Amino acid sequence: MTAASPVLLALDLLGTFAFALNGALTALRVARLDVVGVVTLGVITALGGGIIRDVLLDVPPVTFNDWRYLAVAAAGGLIAFVSGRGLDRLSAPITVLDAAGLSLFAVTGAGRALELGLGPAQAVVLGAVTGVGGGTLRDVLVRQVPSVLSSGLYAVPALVGATATVVATALDAEGPGTAAGAAALCFLIRMVGVRYDLHAPLPSRAPGPDEEGRD
Repeated sequence: MTAASPVLLALDLLGTFAFALNGALTALRVARLDVVGVVTLGVITALGGGIIRDVLLDVPPVTFNDWRYLAVAAAGGLIAFVSGRGLDRLSAPITVLDAAGLSLFAVTGAGRALELGLGPAQAVVLGAVTGVGGGTLRDVLVRQVPSVLSSGLYAVPALVGATATVVATALDAEGPGTAAGAAALCFLIRMVGVRYDLHAPLPSRAPGPDEEGRD
């Protein structure tokens, strides 16, 4: 198996830390779990997307082969538990950390798929899956509708960030700068969507209750 480049490894660990903080803060705000529950939700949020990606790639999950992922995820959960008790102030940090994790994982997921020889389309899809996977597991565990299904411009930024990574690689322009730029683009789109309550296109009109099931 191709070893991850130092750039992808650094971004992957940074995304792991951001999502661990996000999952743990969500546990504190929404579910009010104890320390075990908070750290567990942080770890699942941080590692879930990468595990889903590697299972789809049919390779051993990198989080099981490199102790740094679990250590970083657990550290993020503990830090959130110790310092995140101001529940009335957690909404904005949770949103920002979620966008950061989404962006970093979309880039590293696409990059890992390319390193393993997959095509551009598959790399874009796996990048998006890596970005949204952990947050989806987090929302399911706290009994919320997953953000990817309900939140404006969530999957779209991940697809854009993954696509930017694939295009940069095709142009032989991959490197720390382009990877950071692709992540920043994803982050910017996500935060603009949050700020202005933008959404992906919706049906022109949803059927009413009495219209459902009619031809």
